[in-house]
Amino acid sequence: MRDSYITQRKGKPVDHYELTCENWRNKFLEMDQEELIRRFSLEADEKALYIPYFSQIYRIDRTTGMTTLTDDPEKRLKFNTIITIYNLFYYAKPQAKVCGTFVPFRHVKRAAPFDPTFQRTILKPLAQTFNGHIQELEKACLALHGTPISQGDVGYVIHAFPWMPLTVIFWDGDEEFDAQANMLFDAEITDFLHEETVVCVASDFARRLGEESGIGNIDHLMGGDIR
Repeated sequence: MRDSYITQRKGKPVDHYELTCENWRNKFLEMDQEELIRRFSLEADEKALYIPYFSQIYRIDRTTGMTTLTDDPEKRLKFNTIITIYNLFYYAKPQAKVCGTFVPFRHVKRAAPFDPTFQRTILKPLAQTFNGHIQELEKACLALHGTPISQGDVGYVIHAFPWMPLTVIFWDGDEEFDAQANMLFDAEITDFLHEETVVCVASDFARRLGEESGIGNIDHLMGGDIR
């Protein structure tokens, strides 16, 4: 839970999520912004860079490094979202590209140690949320501009970033079997992101599915931000 990441320093509360975001914001300000614009084909103007993420546009201020949602600049963004964008800029290899082969999370390079967290905080809550709600999940996948695939009761390829496809597959529950959900990732995703940050992307994916389905916020099932 978020509260567990707040400690005391000299008698005052220290929010380590906020501190981590501040550190990454400063790292962004040290980056070559023009190179980022070219490498990721970003829209930009004299004040900000703009990046699409799960069908929403985020604005990164050139002067302050602050990240906001373009359509709702006053909205408090999730830690996972902020860190994922900064990490992409920092960790992506210069020649990074997807290979088109989808693998389960445990087969993502160097991600196996995080698989228990992924199963517990992403897949189980996702299956629980959409159990008996196939139509709502279909609605969410279409709202996120997904492409249907012939796997599961619901299966779609959806892009986190324009160059980063993910797959969600869902099997509804019945009298014999519980609902099950899975996410697949491009085998080269860690050429773009640190392996731990892939969990943050998955968390944002599940959150956006909840939002676009009309079911609403499912963060309480996932335990809040990952880290």
